[in-house]
Amino acid sequence: MPDMKETLRAKKLFLLDMDGTLYLDDLLFDHCLDFLGAIKARGGRYLYLTNNSSKSVEQYVQKMNRIQIPASRDDFFTSTDAACVYLRQHFRGRKIYALGTAAFRAQLTAAGFPVTDRLEDDIDCLLMGFDTELTFQKLEDACILLGRGVTYLATNPDWVCPTAYGFVPDCGSVSQMLCNATKRMPYFIGKPEPAIALLAIEKAGCKPEDTVLIGDRLYTDIACGINAGITTVLVFSGETTREDLAKSEIKPTFACENIGEIYGML
Repeated sequence: MPDMKETLRAKKLFLLDMDGTLYLDDLLFDHCLDFLGAIKARGGRYLYLTNNSSKSVEQYVQKMNRIQIPASRDDFFTSTDAACVYLRQHFRGRKIYALGTAAFRAQLTAAGFPVTDRLEDDIDCLLMGFDTELTFQKLEDACILLGRGVTYLATNPDWVCPTAYGFVPDCGSVSQMLCNATKRMPYFIGKPEPAIALLAIEKAGCKPEDTVLIGDRLYTDIACGINAGITTVLVFSGETTREDLAKSEIKPTFACENIGEIYGML
């Protein structure tokens, strides 16, 4: 077993989950700012790697600044960013039904994709994100489109999103609900797929061996790091408990209580 303190001190790039790892809602975890400062003081870099597609990068920057974390657009790589890369590589269709928030649609539109949130005849792809503005109309539209056989993509398979009061259904839960109605599941683009981590590493100009991914979910964060061949650290400040880890076949390189414990090692 490698030494956690020695391993982390050798890393140059930290890929950081946010919800449940750095904060819950607007509640910043203890020593979060110290942790981020320690990375930069050592000459390292961090990128926020999130599956949460309900906010645009600009909204995330605003949120971070509101909770006293200095941030710019270059500090983020989201599942929506990964979806844009995937669409450029694979989608040559006509129009995309973007089942998500207004911010989600705006980011896709700004990236040059033909998107809509209305049921139209020329739609040949359904792309779903974590939708905090979900309506029954969107669910009905999705069922109709899936019945037509359109390409079906989703930004992330997370079952829940952590909040200060507990959990709310995330994209994976809504996907399962639609599967109960249509017998179709999407192709998930974000974590645990390795591409989102590898693209983030490329963006930062680093190498996988110099990178560590830190997150609170085994089946997305940790699985993503394992799939990408990088060091992983699981924190117990969000979704995963120690009991969950003991039962899971997915094992991180390291596990610790929270971001404050990691800061103590840097």
